[in-house]
Amino acid sequence: MNRSAQVLVVVAMVVAASVGLRLAGDEAAPPVGVPVAAPLPPTAGSSPDPGWLLRTAQRTNIPARALAAYSTAALRQADDEPGCRIAWNTLAAIGASESTHGSFGGARLDARGVARPLIIGVALDGTAGNAAINDTDGGSLDRDTRWDRAVGAMQFIPTTWARWGADGDGDGRKDPHDLDDAALGAARYLCHAGGDLGGSKGWSRAVLTYNRSVPYASKVARTATTYAERL
Repeated sequence: MNRSAQVLVVVAMVVAASVGLRLAGDEAAPPVGVPVAAPLPPTAGSSPDPGWLLRTAQRTNIPARALAAYSTAALRQADDEPGCRIAWNTLAAIGASESTHGSFGGARLDARGVARPLIIGVALDGTAGNAAINDTDGGSLDRDTRWDRAVGAMQFIPTTWARWGADGDGDGRKDPHDLDDAALGAARYLCHAGGDLGGSKGWSRAVLTYNRSVPYASKVARTATTYAERL
């Protein structure tokens, strides 16, 4: 891996901060206080209203490009699975925790919603307490043909992306490095894991499936509530 590949190695968030290491089927998720759910944004056509995006980005300090991805994903998921009740501020809080909205280590989202340099986690090679996950994508997503790595602003591992990847921006591609796609993929994954995210049980189950850490889930809840309270 060299600099010309524009790959940023994430050293702080290993397995515990990547999507795909699920709770065992018989393992109960401890309850975490459900955050205040931000209402769905007003729309202009099928997209969030531009004025709402500008105001909300200023109030929450979420980059407008990232906010567009989270809120669009929530709108689409509300149409696809209205019983899930996933809120955009939960997606935003996860994005904040995983990569500071695609800005980890100095990266920035481009106009397409792709973090540059690409955000790629450390090798899941069984060291330093990590799981050992042999390469499953031929290096196409994570630039590693030996081990899998978590990728993108929402930190998907390739096997989970293969199942839950989504085309969030209608460009005909499913790219975990594209936050539009990753936010919708995360919404689908969370709804499958938690069912109804409008209550503590479902929300806790979903977020603890995303990351098996109660402190992580509690932080996501606090961050999501902060975003809602700033509206």
